[in-house]
Amino acid sequence: MNIVLTGSLGNIGKPLAKKLVQKNHSVTVISSKTERKEEIEALGAKAAIGSMFDIDFLSATFKGADTVFCMETLDAAGGFFDKEVDFIAAINQIGSNYKHAIEQSGIKRVVHLSSIGAHLDKGNGILIFHHNVENILKQLPGDVSIKFIRPVGFYTNMFSFVQTIKTKGVIISNYGGDKKEPWVSPLDIADAISEEMEKPFEGRTVRYVASDEVSPNEIARVLGEAIGKPDLKWNVITDEQLLNAWLAIGFNPQIAKGFVEMQASQGTGLLYEDYYHNKPTLGKVKLADFAKDFAAACSEEE
Repeated sequence: MNIVLTGSLGNIGKPLAKKLVQKNHSVTVISSKTERKEEIEALGAKAAIGSMFDIDFLSATFKGADTVFCMETLDAAGGFFDKEVDFIAAINQIGSNYKHAIEQSGIKRVVHLSSIGAHLDKGNGILIFHHNVENILKQLPGDVSIKFIRPVGFYTNMFSFVQTIKTKGVIISNYGGDKKEPWVSPLDIADAISEEMEKPFEGRTVRYVASDEVSPNEIARVLGEAIGKPDLKWNVITDEQLLNAWLAIGFNPQIAKGFVEMQASQGTGLLYEDYYHNKPTLGKVKLADFAKDFAAACSEEE
């Protein structure tokens, strides 16, 4: 198949591109960075350098593809410390650009990277942009089949714990305890996307992706053991305290408020309601596996 991937060579894009090339698909990877061209071509893929805000570029790159993989990331809209950026509006625009490019290029098979919480129109914090983009893509003509991939929280998000572990000796969040929640490795997400690309497409479908289910206290224990701090604790502070802490270090207010609300919905379980109604088979990469990467990241910070 001729497959176009958006999202460059990130935590999902790189293993996905490798996997598809190994399966002898013709793969084009879109990146906004010219310096990525050599790395993309080294994988055996073609590089298309351009912007997700350029509909003509997207349409031309999509044209002739059998399947297009669409994803949006917050960092595509700007830096989290840029207080002038409206991240939600920017991501909505990217979703709209994808829709127009899909229509203009005649694409009939789309795999879209969405997220846990995309079923909610409120209460999901920053993840509202996934809900918005899903609804934008659902406006495509009925003959365009779309597979919405909804991963849960990424293990890689835990790298944000490194700084507070270094400075305060604990993990800090606005929820915690012994209630298990799902987490996922980008490698398992790439596997799921690759599988879905080779299965029949029909209508609009949703697939959740998760690797392991662990509680905040279990996370503290496993990560603590991996970094030589077996007494590491997960401490809970209020929504207001967390928001003020993030605003104090210069976070964009929309981002700070969005992440606080998202994490609060993790604590109440609201974020996972639809996941548990459509629970997937768990992937291969467990928390213990990720803990090795976490330990390496902690060592690099020293």
